[in-house]
Amino acid sequence: MITRRRFNAQACASLLLPSIAPDRAHAQDWPNRAVHIIVPFAAGGPTDVIARLLGERLSRMWNQQVLIENRPGGGTNIANEAVARSEPDGHTILMGGQSQATTRGLYHSLSYDPIADFAPVAFICGYSFFMFVPNSLPVKSVSEFIAYAKANKGKLTLASPGTGSSPHLCGELFKHMAGLDMVHVPYRGAAPAMNDLIPGRVHLLFSGGATLDNARSGQVQVLGYTGARRSKIAPDVPAIAEDGVPGFEVISWYGFFVPVKTPPAIVSKMNADVIAALADPSVEGRLAPLGYESKPDTPEQVGAFLKEEADRWGRVIKEAAIAVQD
Repeated sequence: MITRRRFNAQACASLLLPSIAPDRAHAQDWPNRAVHIIVPFAAGGPTDVIARLLGERLSRMWNQQVLIENRPGGGTNIANEAVARSEPDGHTILMGGQSQATTRGLYHSLSYDPIADFAPVAFICGYSFFMFVPNSLPVKSVSEFIAYAKANKGKLTLASPGTGSSPHLCGELFKHMAGLDMVHVPYRGAAPAMNDLIPGRVHLLFSGGATLDNARSGQVQVLGYTGARRSKIAPDVPAIAEDGVPGFEVISWYGFFVPVKTPPAIVSKMNADVIAALADPSVEGRLAPLGYESKPDTPEQVGAFLKEEADRWGRVIKEAAIAVQD
């Protein structure tokens, strides 16, 4: 005998099935052709290297080509918009990063929304910066640098790979929390900034673990680390939070994002596969020595983290009055 309650339950189930079944079918069929990972930077940089390393492993897992497309320019906006406007079928992925959280504050006339137009997929890795100064500067620690900068108010310069870049925002937060007055000098990349730091033409640069070779070879000094605790790749370098600026912490990061209407089942499968790829010794063994740390976050956790980052850096951008010409 079919009661009214049972009939209603069956009716509801039958209404739900058509919407659930296609989603699962999409996930079972995906990927059915080449997958494109769009990188917002030029080939050869750290973002590109990580994308290619991960793409090679995913290609074997998916039994499909994973093609890396470099679309630099526009402060990552060219690549971001291309992915946001692409077909939401899981075959176009953005190798996103901290710029996802900062572009709304830096640019006032975006043709896409860097948060609302994307579905977070997976956290790839996070890393913190090292604080580099020239050998010519008469300081040997973060606290000594702060004292020297205060004694020479407005005379020291903060170099960065570009206005609005992660190292630039890191430097602005450091200036704010330490109470420093320094002039920002933007460059077109980390390499030319380091080239001017070595002879002392600029006085401070925040950069990633790959730049440690410049300090190990004696070209520059490394005073601190922006992580909450010391880095495994340079345990002798104190965290800035323990030497001069309590509570200071900056983490830059990379993640995968897809167009917002991508079926959730595809996003879920992609998340699981990325986590598995990152755990592979051939991938982890390449990332760890450079200071990159991965963790198995869900798409929901990545989305929550992105919103927190957007709020945090939005305040920094506003307080520092940072503007990028649209």
